[in-house]
Amino acid sequence: MTVRLVKHPRPDVRYPATVVADDGARVTVRAPWAGAAVRDFGFVRFEHGDVFTEHYWRDRWYAVKEVRSVSGALKGWYCDITRPIVVEAEALVVTDLDLDLWVSADRTSVLRLDEDEFLESGLAERDPAAAERARAALDGLERLARDGGFDALLTGGTARDGRG
Repeated sequence: MTVRLVKHPRPDVRYPATVVADDGARVTVRAPWAGAAVRDFGFVRFEHGDVFTEHYWRDRWYAVKEVRSVSGALKGWYCDITRPIVVEAEALVVTDLDLDLWVSADRTSVLRLDEDEFLESGLAERDPAAAERARAALDGLERLARDGGFDALLTGGTARDGRG
């Protein structure tokens, strides 16, 4: 399976992934870090050998990516605010909406990211309804991360919020 991350107006990012599960609502894939080099965000480094277990929903406006080091140590969760995924024959198509959330492995750090990129994207002007859904998804995921509902979201239990 290929994950195709649409990052309008930038070029799409494509990388291979292995499907771990698909329950009809959520598709979970596993993939190695797809970047050519180390990416240091200051609060986490994505490096060669890191493994991402990525959860995508057909009906939710986000994706949650569990990040582990080559040794298997949990680094945390990188959450992309996206449109619901589209599943094609050999690809998952994910439209990134430029808002992100980082949740550290110990849950002491929950960071909202790229809100400036979201504003610059012009989505609020082009598609106000989508921009509202994106903001609601970010707010909901942040609540889940801070209030303890994050585990239920990832294990298939009942999360109290975060649908976006």
